[in-house]
Amino acid sequence: MRILVLAAALATFATHAADPTPEIMRDAAKPQAIGTVHTLRTIPEACARMEGQFTGQTAQPYKFAVVRTSPKCQARAKFIDAAKAKPSVASGWKFNDVIRVPSAACATQQAVVRVWRKPANAVPPKLDAQGRSRIYLKESVDAAKKGDIAAIPMYAAAMAVEGVPCPK
Repeated sequence: MRILVLAAALATFATHAADPTPEIMRDAAKPQAIGTVHTLRTIPEACARMEGQFTGQTAQPYKFAVVRTSPKCQARAKFIDAAKAKPSVASGWKFNDVIRVPSAACATQQAVVRVWRKPANAVPPKLDAQGRSRIYLKESVDAAKKGDIAAIPMYAAAMAVEGVPCPK
């Protein structure tokens, strides 16, 4: 048993060593029980909340979902699927956060969510004659028709279950 725990620790260390340094440094969350839905992180500007749940099933030991925080929330950022976005430092993404959630039922297993952020680098409009930064509807509509739409920040998250599964 000690060899399995040591092997799991080495495998987890090797996986974490390959990650770039995240913008947010945090300790592992408190262990979560099977069947308990828990919030991993809320991203207010994307109107999104990441939640997870240990299932106790071998095929899918952890459920992960990104849910909308409120139907009336006006998003200023977009949350996209990490599998489609394929975020990397080379493509302009920033490694934002690593969230580790241990299983209360299996000490050698944890869910790991890696969050990436792609900043938009928005520039405010130039000041007008009155010294104010203004956005005019007609100019914005004309720019949108030309395809000249300002980029918005994006987030992507990938979840993996790491460690040695516990026997049933």
